[in-house]
Amino acid sequence: MKRWLQEISKGLAILLTAGAFAVAQPPSSFQDKSSSAASQVTPADLSNIGIEQRLDQQVPLDLQFKDETGKTVQLGDYFKSGRPVLLNLVYYTCPMLCGEELTGEASALGVLRFTPGNEYEVVSVSFNPDETPKDAAGKKQLYIARMNEHREHKTNGEGWHFLTGQPPEIKQLADAVGFHYRRDPLTRQFIHAAGIMIVTPTGKIAQYYYGVEFSPKDIRLGLIEASRDKIGTLVDQVTLYCYHYDPKTGRYGAVVTNIMRLAGAATMLILGGFLIVMFRRESHSSKNGTGRAR
Repeated sequence: MKRWLQEISKGLAILLTAGAFAVAQPPSSFQDKSSSAASQVTPADLSNIGIEQRLDQQVPLDLQFKDETGKTVQLGDYFKSGRPVLLNLVYYTCPMLCGEELTGEASALGVLRFTPGNEYEVVSVSFNPDETPKDAAGKKQLYIARMNEHREHKTNGEGWHFLTGQPPEIKQLADAVGFHYRRDPLTRQFIHAAGIMIVTPTGKIAQYYYGVEFSPKDIRLGLIEASRDKIGTLVDQVTLYCYHYDPKTGRYGAVVTNIMRLAGAATMLILGGFLIVMFRRESHSSKNGTGRAR
């Protein structure tokens, strides 16, 4: 029995040692060589990398790209409908961050009651000039499927466009929206940040949302606000009165004064309705009393 316990103890010790070793290893220890090299990023590499807000900046709509079918398009083609546009810069062969961003975007859009191509458009642009429409088409198929996993009414993805382009056009777009990135000369991969933007139907940048997970409520409110209230419901308008977009956080937050005003107005309406009902009841009772006296 004692020997059996000793054997179990040895086995547990080996497992714990292996687990500690695995936890202690950087993620690159479990990746291929190309990914491993990309993970060795120094603070100097991250200087001037990020997303700089350019609110109300005009996006150059005359820039030419190729869509996922290989057709040459202008960025402005997706603004002619008069709908707001959800825009982001990614690259389709990114080993990690872009995939997480697109997954988060697809999940959020799948929850929205709005449908791409109806109330708004979605445009994802690759900032890797080496990528082709074939790369774009593969990612479109993947992320439309991801979005449909969360949707009651499926979409064929006509409203989500995956574009590729050449360095001059990519640089112009990235500069206009404040997207700063650079290519690692050793790995040929890109060092970049993650985020999406909402652009008005006229091409002005309205809002930024950072990271790889996005709030469907914030996106919905942002699209309604960017559309100049051409989409959405009365409830959305009331919500927008109580919640305002904060550029510092990239989220909607409650406006206490507006909530208090709305609550005050609702209280007055309720009290007013109550008084009217009570007055009518009293008037009716008085008439009945007079009739009996006669």
